[in-house]
Amino acid sequence: MKLVDLTHTFTIHTPGWVGYPSPTLSYFQRHATNGIVSQKIDLPLHSGTHFDAEMHIVSGGKDLASVPLDKLCREGVIVDISEDMDDWTVIKPEHITSRVEVKKGDILLYHTGWQRFYNGNPEEDEERYFLRHPGGDREFAEWIIDMELAWTGFDTGSGDHPMNTSIRFKRPDALKAYEKEIGKDVNEVFPEEDIFVMHRLPFGQGITHLENLGGDVAEVGTRRCLIGAFPIPIEGGEASPCRVVAFIDD
Repeated sequence: MKLVDLTHTFTIHTPGWVGYPSPTLSYFQRHATNGIVSQKIDLPLHSGTHFDAEMHIVSGGKDLASVPLDKLCREGVIVDISEDMDDWTVIKPEHITSRVEVKKGDILLYHTGWQRFYNGNPEEDEERYFLRHPGGDREFAEWIIDMELAWTGFDTGSGDHPMNTSIRFKRPDALKAYEKEIGKDVNEVFPEEDIFVMHRLPFGQGITHLENLGGDVAEVGTRRCLIGAFPIPIEGGEASPCRVVAFIDD
């Protein structure tokens, strides 16, 4: 069995989501002074490759410590949809189902190709990564619920299309560029009452997701395999940076 790491390396350059503070890593003991090195880290939990809990979007939702291991680690599918993805592509169920059979209860990871724009990669473009990535809509969110998936994961900053998040208000220049690109008002594609639909609908049914897949996700292609995500089981925690691994039979 081959283990494939699907996690971005964490560095001081790792960004939080749009508008979130950046992580800081510092020393509070040094070899010369204390004979030992100790460090501390301060970060938004939505930094790097991370797993969201229900309570991130659902009032009264479950925390990370409530997610059982047999939900975090089980069989699922990894799907390479990158050849159909471009700036602001709306992801539909058929992008997945035309390539692989998805079974009820699966973990679903999909690779859009956007990991190549993440910080530290050769094609780094932080604005393109966060402001123009592909993302799902209501149809995709409802399909995830119908399939009773364990959780989903993707190599973008959010499961939601960026123009169906608060980015449309935080970056009006990006919104203007998007509306010019599609030739219509954003509300004709994403009604304002549907903002964060890829969070609100599945999370409300106990189906959360993992953001910012990285590592060797571009190398695994489309396949069925064992998948595991390993966030810190934080009681009262609404997200956590984590390691995610594909266990592939040689």
